[in-house]
Amino acid sequence: MVAPRARLRWWWYLLAVWAASCGPCGFQPEPGVKVVVPVMPTTLDWSHSDPDSWANYPVMLATQRGLTQLGLDHGVEPGLAERWERVTDGQGRDVYTFHLRRDVRWSNGAPLQARDFVVGWRRALQGRERGEMADLEGASEALALQERGAPEAEVRAALERVGVEAVDAHTLRVTLARPRSYFLARVANVYLFYPAPSADLEGKSDEEVRDYFDRPREGRPLALGPYRVERWDRAGERVRLVHNPASAFPPRMAEGETPVPVITLMKSEIGPALYERERVDFVFVDSAAALRIHRPDDLRREPLLSTYFLAFNTEKAPLDRPEVRRALSRALDREALLAGLLPAARPSHVLLPPELPGAATPEQAARLPRYAPEQARAELAGVERPLRLVYRSGDGFVPEVAIAERVAAQLARVGVRVVLEARSDFSAEIARRSAQGPRTYDLYLRRLGADYAHPNTFFTLFEREGNHQTGWETQAGGEPLARFERLLEAGDSAPDAATAQASYVQAQEVLVGEQAVIAPLYHPDRYYRARSRLRGLDVDPFNFLALRALRLGAASDALRAGESP
Repeated sequence: MVAPRARLRWWWYLLAVWAASCGPCGFQPEPGVKVVVPVMPTTLDWSHSDPDSWANYPVMLATQRGLTQLGLDHGVEPGLAERWERVTDGQGRDVYTFHLRRDVRWSNGAPLQARDFVVGWRRALQGRERGEMADLEGASEALALQERGAPEAEVRAALERVGVEAVDAHTLRVTLARPRSYFLARVANVYLFYPAPSADLEGKSDEEVRDYFDRPREGRPLALGPYRVERWDRAGERVRLVHNPASAFPPRMAEGETPVPVITLMKSEIGPALYERERVDFVFVDSAAALRIHRPDDLRREPLLSTYFLAFNTEKAPLDRPEVRRALSRALDREALLAGLLPAARPSHVLLPPELPGAATPEQAARLPRYAPEQARAELAGVERPLRLVYRSGDGFVPEVAIAERVAAQLARVGVRVVLEARSDFSAEIARRSAQGPRTYDLYLRRLGADYAHPNTFFTLFEREGNHQTGWETQAGGEPLARFERLLEAGDSAPDAATAQASYVQAQEVLVGEQAVIAPLYHPDRYYRARSRLRGLDVDPFNFLALRALRLGAASDALRAGESP
């Protein structure tokens, strides 16, 4: 038999040989920077989008901008809006007045106007992810009309009443149905809130609008960011981005640095082999197992706003008792779970990453269950049956197999036997119910990533309508979950950051401490490789390729790094 390490080396060798012989296969040399991405976009229409919106983010983030943006500390900073005011009106609604930057222009030179947000957000309310806009005043009426198939004229009239209004060319008024402390963080990142080029779109039929976005040509669709889409080759699975000199958001250049004129995003199953042969300039490292064998010098790491956790089936004995779930959490040595699996790791017993605005302080986090094996052993003495742990099959940037095996080994040391089961149909399996009613699994492993830099994005999974599949809505007649949701609402509607933080910390204590619905294990990082001549090409905290700050280093720097300029 061939050892696993030898098999992996042989596999990479075959890929490299195949790539070398693949001149006619679509990997011919071409100008600019070439980047391998896991998937191609499903649409270029950022207002309509679709449920697989994560695939579109690299292009959207490179070509568009939001009213706000995030700073290095993940705090909210001005973006397309240079400033804003927030007031609560007599009906308890949040009203934001955004003052747009006057130097921002679309890629054809036309100025950004408040009307562009009105058109974009109304389109988003008719798109495939329209529920994302539900916080806007009047959105619930427009959404309900569409759900029941109301006449188009009724829907249009309802959209006119939605709380987004152009006061003048450079002033946008936004009214939310109720205060939402996460709103400014959401409009920075969730691209449905980006403006649309109203002068290009108004008056076009639905078919013409689809053609506008899905067949890039003649400089369309317009862009605000440092790049615009020149070509989208679906058959060849490539997107060609070109530099947008009209952007008010160019990357900051150091001495000797220059903009990147062309970026080609491509999908390839042999990305690592192409990178080794210097055919591409960036590739994600999607194999945690490979990192244990080879850690190249150009390997880079981006800490994600993300949490990997162990979840419990709270409806199934003995896991229907909070004290048993807390004991299982205390039995886990997070440091040992991750030791040696990755170049670096951030073990954690909290849900909210410490870098997230509004996360618990170290003193507050200390109140959550932590490693205490002797206490756990005593508390788990009555657990007799094996527990079934389900996790996703296949290799990825999270070392799931190794973590599952180590969880089983650690729980065995406190007297609990765990049976491991890798599933390709993971989501269906954790939702599957037995004939008696409860879900069939006992434990599962899962990663939760933030969509925006705010605690709310970590908690929505565990609300009553969230896809947590833990059954904790049945615990104690539903009282703990109801209390958890009241705390979330208090945090979401808080008038200031300190008040919101206090509510979110209490919500985390209910979920992770008192009820121990999950046991957080660590905050994942994303690894990738990039040429040394590239500056600012990385991955953002939400696990998306970040191109906004991309530029080329000086030729002398590239030569010193042993690369061609």
